[in-house]
Amino acid sequence: MYYTIDETRKALKNGEVTSVKLVSDAVETFEKDASAPIPLNAFIEMYEDAKDKAAAADKEIADARAAGTLDKLFEEKPLLGIPFANKDNINSKGHRLTCASKILEGYVAPYNATVIDRLEKAGAIPLGRCNQDEFAMGSSTEYSCYGPTRNPINREFVSGGSSGGSAAAVAANQALFGLGTETGGSVRLPASYCGIYGLKTTYGVLSRWGVVAYGSSLDQVGILGHTPADIAEPLSLMCGVDMYDDTSADLPEGKTLASLEALSDAEFKSLKIAIPKQFLKTDGADPDVVKCFEDTRAWFTSKGATVEEVDLPILDASIAAYYVIALSEAASNLSRFDGIRYGLRIDEGKGYDELYVKTRSQGFGPEVKRRIVIGNYVLSEQFSGDTYKKGMTVRARIQREVAAVFEKYDVILCPTCPTAAFKLGSKVDNPLEMYLSDLYTTFVNLARIPSVNVPAGRTGADNMPIGMQFAGAMFAEKKILRLAQNWENDHPGIGIPVKA
Repeated sequence: MYYTIDETRKALKNGEVTSVKLVSDAVETFEKDASAPIPLNAFIEMYEDAKDKAAAADKEIADARAAGTLDKLFEEKPLLGIPFANKDNINSKGHRLTCASKILEGYVAPYNATVIDRLEKAGAIPLGRCNQDEFAMGSSTEYSCYGPTRNPINREFVSGGSSGGSAAAVAANQALFGLGTETGGSVRLPASYCGIYGLKTTYGVLSRWGVVAYGSSLDQVGILGHTPADIAEPLSLMCGVDMYDDTSADLPEGKTLASLEALSDAEFKSLKIAIPKQFLKTDGADPDVVKCFEDTRAWFTSKGATVEEVDLPILDASIAAYYVIALSEAASNLSRFDGIRYGLRIDEGKGYDELYVKTRSQGFGPEVKRRIVIGNYVLSEQFSGDTYKKGMTVRARIQREVAAVFEKYDVILCPTCPTAAFKLGSKVDNPLEMYLSDLYTTFVNLARIPSVNVPAGRTGADNMPIGMQFAGAMFAEKKILRLAQNWENDHPGIGIPVKA
């Protein structure tokens, strides 16, 4: 069993394993799990052409080995033969894409998303599509037309959302790394619940071309892996300006991420860590999370970093501002799913109005409907000035004040979420309580900065993972990933929660 990209690549180069074997084992695990009494439900479909792509990769490797050009081949295609998990809202050409919604039943992606295209050019193989909350709207992957994804550590618990399928697949060793998407914490949250590393990048660093939109000014592709290096290398291959996405941006030092190194002792001792006082309130936080946070804070201090508390009162408004903006943009983006252009169509011949109502009523799930209704309410003429514009004003202030923090500090430290994973069904009928799962994550999306979840401990009663996040200034991905590597070096294997 191989747990990291580097050890898998070495095994492929040495002939210890084949890409076909890696894919076949993943498919066999998926099929076995799908017939289990309580399936994990991480993957909802394995791509039929994955084995063919793996066979082609094996031939490339064999030919290069015979020609003595194996090292050169892997320099050109560093992820050759390595399969990865894809979220069900990222286009992979020729494969179904449904966003876990009935309204896109039967839809087949006509092209690759840029992130998929760049990974495939590096030799990586899309293994299959993973479950998610419908249209990425949720924090537990319970709002899916395919049923919930369960937590691989304990299947009575949620995997987190909305990228819960990708996180569970990586945590259960069904994939070496996975792609997810974030609007308000949907990569870091499931990473925390499942006990793996998860990175939300600076807005624009990873192209959104080919990713189904939820909240366009907040959405960003993220990466899930067992180690910081397993995130850094795919990021180095996917990042950069994309002609198809006007919001895309280059990542300084992005191409150097493939050879990730931890911070030196001198670099670490020069670090200044900020802890927002607003996140020290423990009213809604689990005691285990508070203890884990204190332990992480002590780790920084023990290694010589300076840790200080800072006051950011505007963070108290982050959840409200986030949901006002996200739901408004969601209502606008989802208006395209009308039963006419693509996807589900329920037409009883009674006119367009009836077609819209029937299709959207039967195609969308309850959480998506709730967010569309709220979003349209916020955008209505009598409220848009008072609510949406105020939300945008708060967002601008959050961006300014967080940027000001990074003029003095290197990293913001806080928990990833107030609790560890909760039991399936315990919050699904209480949307307000579910929304508060994003208490510590949404400010990152509003400020458009990067943040990485690091597995930091377990709860005492249920032994469920707890995550902490290291957030950096815009385009500081390399710094926070190097810092995460320091954490990994001091806690080896912590991001591999389920070992075969």
